[in-house]
Amino acid sequence: MPYLMNSWYVAAWDNEISAGAPLARTFLDERIVMFRNAEGRAVALADRCPHRFAPLSMGTICEGAIQCAYHGLRFDSNGKCSHNPHGDGSIPKAAVVRSYPVVEQDSLIWIWMGDPAKADTASIPSFRFQNPDEWYVGKRYLYARANYLLETDNIMDLSHIQYLHPTTLGSGAVNEGHTTVEQDGNTVWSKRFVGEETLPDFLYDAVSIPRGTLVARWLDVRWDPPGVMWLQADIGVAGNPREQAVKTPGAHLFTPETESTTHYWFSMCFPKALGDLATQLGEANVEGVKQPFEFEDLPMLEAQQRAMNGKEFWSLKPVLLTGDAAAVRARRVMDKLISEQGAQSSKH
Repeated sequence: MPYLMNSWYVAAWDNEISAGAPLARTFLDERIVMFRNAEGRAVALADRCPHRFAPLSMGTICEGAIQCAYHGLRFDSNGKCSHNPHGDGSIPKAAVVRSYPVVEQDSLIWIWMGDPAKADTASIPSFRFQNPDEWYVGKRYLYARANYLLETDNIMDLSHIQYLHPTTLGSGAVNEGHTTVEQDGNTVWSKRFVGEETLPDFLYDAVSIPRGTLVARWLDVRWDPPGVMWLQADIGVAGNPREQAVKTPGAHLFTPETESTTHYWFSMCFPKALGDLATQLGEANVEGVKQPFEFEDLPMLEAQQRAMNGKEFWSLKPVLLTGDAAAVRARRVMDKLISEQGAQSSKH
């Protein structure tokens, strides 16, 4: 399966990487080790010592470098060997591991898996509602045994919440809503407005609206390649303008581990101007949505992956419904970008 290489992928929440211990993850079939150096900056290196190929993630962090657990070679933030405890201590010229561009932004650690010379930080999609100086970020991580594009399909078409999440996130009116799809360059928007619905109790409690009140709901999803989404979920009393609705931004962020497994980070965020209430709301809400994500979405997506039996998505000739329009747009963008990447590679 070809991956989009020259793109920013989410690698971790900011608090997942520490100076105390390395974190190992696989992205796009490549094993990576991450840690913080002596200055506190996040670092990502190939997770393989060039000496005997031991995983560096089995080692320890020493003076801001990672020390191989097998023979004690240390590698700095740039992947260069900085300490050799053997012989006269001279550093072999080949004692280098690949380093990857890393940026910390909006409570996230972003990694560039392709050509480092093309790593433009301005192209990182903004998730400004995750700025930790202004927002409390309720954040979680899940591991999915399904292709990351199936995850994208799931969020881009929220019609499924009426059927897959009837007692947690959906209602009997979701499919009666008005939907639109917009595209700006490689960014795709899926927007759904439901004018009158009665919600599950969890959602009423989440936005402090009395249970049973007839409400309106706006569900706007912004997708950027390769698989990061801003979900703006606003709920207000039916008939009132959106400006009066309770606004809840969140993120759904997918990075392929392999062709059939995916890292999944998600958040629900509240302004710190609310004081301690922001923390309470952030934790309660993100933990609340974790339950349907983990026990309703993931089993379905993983069952889809198994049912596809290794076949390519389009080769199975999927039947398309009106709700698939945004997800299809996103897949077409990915197909185009990967095709362009292949054409550029063939020229060199």
